[in-house]
Amino acid sequence: MSVPTDQKPSRSAFSVMSSALITATFATALAVAGTAAPPATAAPADAVRATAGHANTARVSTHTDGSGAPTYRVYATREGLVGHTTANGHRIRKNDHFVALPSRLGLSAKGEGARSVRVCAPATSRCEYAPVWDVGPWNIEDNYWNSAPHRERFADLPRGVPEAQAAYYDDYNGGKDGFGRVVRNPAGIDLADGMFWDGLGLTDNSWVDVTFLWLGDGPTGTIRTGTRWPLNVRSGPGTSYARSGLAAAGTRVTIQCTVWGEWVDGHLGSTPLWNKIGPGHFVSDAYTRTGTGRPVAPAC
Repeated sequence: MSVPTDQKPSRSAFSVMSSALITATFATALAVAGTAAPPATAAPADAVRATAGHANTARVSTHTDGSGAPTYRVYATREGLVGHTTANGHRIRKNDHFVALPSRLGLSAKGEGARSVRVCAPATSRCEYAPVWDVGPWNIEDNYWNSAPHRERFADLPRGVPEAQAAYYDDYNGGKDGFGRVVRNPAGIDLADGMFWDGLGLTDNSWVDVTFLWLGDGPTGTIRTGTRWPLNVRSGPGTSYARSGLAAAGTRVTIQCTVWGEWVDGHLGSTPLWNKIGPGHFVSDAYTRTGTGRPVAPAC
């Protein structure tokens, strides 16, 4: 079971304070919460065709979150493979939180998150931020998130359309992947078990909206929980706000704006500063390494 790290309050919540520098004091207590969802089973290829809502064509849904990072709707499958080693050398553990994309150009170094994504599941209304630690599914030279001049292969496809998706629905490349294998599902991203079950609450392979965070603009921070477990993301600047997602340890997030809120004791110190990292997504600066204890983005 994956146990998310919560942002532990140390003082009463407040919404406004002066911009004077806050002196950080380190704390060790971490409160945890969360439950695991039941295991998933892979959907047969025919079931995908029947339920995906596609008219035998590769489709793309794109928008930005204000940072300029593109978002594409792609089909997600569960990676599993506990005990195997990823393309960046990480040994896969039960209930891990990372993703795989089908090109090494999207790969982060072991334990780091220079290439990270936000994945939101429309079926469950849950989101998780996570680093890219593996290569796949189907292809290894399909950086479909880039425009044609920067795409390793399959440059004749629209930006945001994975080769496997086009092969599955449109018989692109004869319905085969880059290795000549018949494509049995249109997957453009693999999700580690903990992210699949606990983060997104999925019980089967599903369509998800993937935001490629490293292609956006703005100041960034890295999620540091002091453990292998992800951080609870809140809908506002305090632990009394509803959980709106998870952020995996090591993920590099874009900080859109900042706000003074509930004082939190965390892995990186004690502070009332909160960072907005997405629509309705806030994390305490006590778990976000930015290189300074001051705000790195404008006020929300």
